[in-house]
Amino acid sequence: MPDMTATLRTLQPYPGIFAYYDGRITGKRLHSDQTNWLDDGAYSLGIASYAIVDGREALVYDTHMSLSHARAIRTHLEGLGVTSIRVVLSHWHTDHIAGNEVFSDCEIIALGLTAELLAANREKLERRDPPIFPVVIPTRTFEKSLELAVGGRRIELHHFDIHSADGNIIWLPDEKLLLAGDTLEDPITYISEAAHIATHIAELERMRTWPINRILPSHGAEARIAAGGYAPSLIDANRSYLQRLADPAERARAETLSLKTFVADDLASGAIGYFEPYEAVHRKNVAAVDAAAGTV
Repeated sequence: MPDMTATLRTLQPYPGIFAYYDGRITGKRLHSDQTNWLDDGAYSLGIASYAIVDGREALVYDTHMSLSHARAIRTHLEGLGVTSIRVVLSHWHTDHIAGNEVFSDCEIIALGLTAELLAANREKLERRDPPIFPVVIPTRTFEKSLELAVGGRRIELHHFDIHSADGNIIWLPDEKLLLAGDTLEDPITYISEAAHIATHIAELERMRTWPINRILPSHGAEARIAAGGYAPSLIDANRSYLQRLADPAERARAETLSLKTFVADDLASGAIGYFEPYEAVHRKNVAAVDAAAGTV
């Protein structure tokens, strides 16, 4: 059996905020040589789960892409002296909920829609490669927003319909820090619900009105996350990309251009960074928007 956490890196972008980052290692696979969601999605693109710690309390944001990763997170937190853990889920997709069982004795908080989607897709998730078994359903749900505290830190959860209809972000109002889940991604968003691209654009516009200082996404560059995350220009770059793909003329251009060329301006500004495996994501995004628009 391979060591599933051999390349897991624990980062600390801010005091009391930890990122459990894995992947973005050229030529490395964790699960199988066969095509699968873990190696060809989460691991190849890089993924981080987070924990907010204050004293003996911790809030875990997503349980990562395997039970082994979740165990490593819990072991790290308990090593810090944490005795009370709550979990918040960003959305229902595989690489964010695969470790739920490790925290099944903890309160697991999510949007009501996330709980519904996990229940509705339980059998599919359990048959995926690798399987997510058992699928552990959230124990506490909310709609729109929820206020929490971790020790003396104020925490807010907010629903944003971006990437997935059940997108749920963590907002630390005192630090003006956004833990974005998959609502934001470097360099480009993975379009999983192309029919709702107009909603995603509008929600990104709403997010941009917030007084955000820094952003920590689930999928981004390790060095940027370790250094404190991204500027709000990441929102602009993700929104611009979606707006251009929603435009038929721009989408036609995208079909003939590499991702590196298509987003050259945002790369030059430093809002995003280039990562070659996202070329395949770009191709899938263009095809998905074409299909949703009825042009293929």
